[in-house]
Amino acid sequence: MTFVFIMEWNGTVVLSFGGFVEVEKYGYVYFLLLFPLYVFILCSNGIIIFLIWTHRNLHEPMYIFIAALSLNSILFSTVIYPKLFVNVLSNEQSISYPECTVQSFFFYSSGSSDLFLLLAMAYDRYVSICRPLQYSTAMSKVTVRIFLTLAWFVPVFQITAIMVMQSRQKVCNLTLSGVFCNATMIQIHCTIPVYLRVWILFVVVNTAVIPMLLIVLTYMKIFMNIYNSQGEVRNKAISTCLPHVTVLIMSISLMTLDIVIGLLDTVISKKVSLIIHLQVLVYSPLFNPIMYGLKMKEIWKHLRRLLFCRSHVERMNIGAE
Repeated sequence: MTFVFIMEWNGTVVLSFGGFVEVEKYGYVYFLLLFPLYVFILCSNGIIIFLIWTHRNLHEPMYIFIAALSLNSILFSTVIYPKLFVNVLSNEQSISYPECTVQSFFFYSSGSSDLFLLLAMAYDRYVSICRPLQYSTAMSKVTVRIFLTLAWFVPVFQITAIMVMQSRQKVCNLTLSGVFCNATMIQIHCTIPVYLRVWILFVVVNTAVIPMLLIVLTYMKIFMNIYNSQGEVRNKAISTCLPHVTVLIMSISLMTLDIVIGLLDTVISKKVSLIIHLQVLVYSPLFNPIMYGLKMKEIWKHLRRLLFCRSHVERMNIGAE
């Protein structure tokens, strides 16, 4: 296979995105659909972080982990969306190799971090429901800091190693089959050495498979424990676990979609691939704040006060008159 490369004026390899469908015709449609979603993602996740940061009764482990999930969503979206807007509004859908590496890094590090945070939240629910007398000790501030450190730095170190090893490989294909840099990025390299394949497999197992299995086992343990509980206790436990389980199912589904893209890229049609890519971009950062904002009673209570405080104040003033 011939080694192909294109150099910009500063010596950077330029890649092009081949996953858009009739972007020349529907570029503004893409923009008008995605830009409001991006603004909503920033605002909704930002509000969740603001509420948890400013209200002391939300300074509990579960809410701290939710704030960390929202922060991940903001970072991930900010790395992906602005470049996506530039591409859909321009004549060339391209990206430099370093930018593509950064996108891919944030995509996978934030996704893996989310799984670690969901694992921490599952453990928090397990202790709260199954070992309530041990909760204050098991979920101390030190424990929360350890969970946050592991959730952010374990994926960063391991995925950074993948990016470094991958960047040393020759590029033979300058066209990415998606609309942003994810698993399809590995397909542009001439060869994938065995040591890189082994390390990728290790990272996938370590940052995705094992956390998912532990989360599933933890919630199975929780539901087995509350099965014989009284109706009120059972309903309360289920209501606190339901948002976490729903977000977990969504995260696993999105990871599965990403794997499908990587494995079946040459089989599935371009339109189907585009739909899958857009689902991966939209659902997780958009779904998390909606689920936690509406389903977590304490957050919803403060959210209502924030959104409707003006009308409430006006009614109070009218009543005082």
